[in-house]
Amino acid sequence: MKKLFFIILTLAITSATFAQDAAKAKKLLNEVSEKVKSYNNIVIDFKYTLNNKKENINQDTRGDVTLKGNQYILNLMGTSRIFDGKKIYTIVPEDEEITISKHSAEDDGDITPSKMLTFYEKGYTYKWDITQDIKGRKIQYIQLKPIDSKAEIKDILLGIDTQTKHIYKLIQRQANGTEITITINAMKTNQPLPVSLFTFDATKYKGYYINNLD
Repeated sequence: MKKLFFIILTLAITSATFAQDAAKAKKLLNEVSEKVKSYNNIVIDFKYTLNNKKENINQDTRGDVTLKGNQYILNLMGTSRIFDGKKIYTIVPEDEEITISKHSAEDDGDITPSKMLTFYEKGYTYKWDITQDIKGRKIQYIQLKPIDSKAEIKDILLGIDTQTKHIYKLIQRQANGTEITITINAMKTNQPLPVSLFTFDATKYKGYYINNLD
């Protein structure tokens, strides 16, 4: 009887700890979300790493993205992608090719550029994880797990600067063994952006083949 009591007590304490950790994680994520949404626009320079030990893949590159509302311009691996809020324009200068497609509701479950700083708001459970000191910055990690058991994403570690409430690092681990890491090198907010920045201008790409999937 005494042994059973201690087992029940241990389970109760463990459950309470998990609940407190989840509440702390949710509170911090809410603070990050509020901070992000307070900005008119965000310009990010980042490092992108893709690793899959099983397939012997290890790629490092840098990219940048400009965000305003759900609009964005992403430059990564020699490709530019413009989303004006309705259509996506994928521009590949090496092939002189442009693909035009509509935004699909199916993409809402993915970590798209327009949601890279707020994707965690729906569809995940939260867990308080490790804390790191990086060059004097306190980075608190939150572990996110998809609620959908069939999701390709196994889990995500989101590193947050506890002082600025900005995301510093995202580590996404997939079920197939692929690990994608995005480290934010620099982040600028409320920049003076041209009105036409998110408008696709075909005259800039004369001679390009346009593959219109719209």
